[in-house]
Amino acid sequence: MDIQSLCDLCHNARNLPAAHDLIREGDAPGPLFVVLEGWACRYKLLPDGARQIIAFMMPGDFCDLHVGILAEMDHSIATLTPARIAFIPRPEIERLIDSRPSLSKAFWWTQLVDGGVLRATIVSMGRRTSVERVAHLLCELYFRMHHMGLGDEHSCIMPFSQIVLADAVGLTPVHTNRVIKRLRAAKALELGPGMITIANISKLAAIAGFDDNYLHYRLKKYA
Repeated sequence: MDIQSLCDLCHNARNLPAAHDLIREGDAPGPLFVVLEGWACRYKLLPDGARQIIAFMMPGDFCDLHVGILAEMDHSIATLTPARIAFIPRPEIERLIDSRPSLSKAFWWTQLVDGGVLRATIVSMGRRTSVERVAHLLCELYFRMHHMGLGDEHSCIMPFSQIVLADAVGLTPVHTNRVIKRLRAAKALELGPGMITIANISKLAAIAGFDDNYLHYRLKKYA
């Protein structure tokens, strides 16, 4: 019943191209976005135009559920690939949450997982080496994709370029390219046009020292 109610709210969906801003920093919060197909991201722009990707969003993800209480957005949201995005008027989702306590708990869970991801990112930026940092992010994305039924047991495709990856891990594209070459030499990754393929999750997880506890669901262990 809860799943069907959520699906019913997603009837107002649009097909959007890659690199399309759903909302920009400074805008007043609008409808709730749900990624139905494709990938999107949260990001911040620095004064010099440099971009820091804060979070990746993939099919099934809600964007900023509780941001409606704020006067303006403190970050932007954009598609990374061609995507199908549902636009849900905020009063509709609020009415549904008020009427279904189980959904309220589920949405709080997603907010807590977002907090866990943010803490893991802070640790990566502050303490992990560049190789560990890239490997850790790719492991995280792999486990999220696997949890959603995307990819297979041992590998999956990340549909973004090395430049996008560089924006997410706080490295230059040149440095990121060197890291990718090292991970490729270790046979953990494969490369293709505009995509990165995880070829061996066990090797990648060992390099990253990855533990998925902060995602708060347990999948079949990678080692």
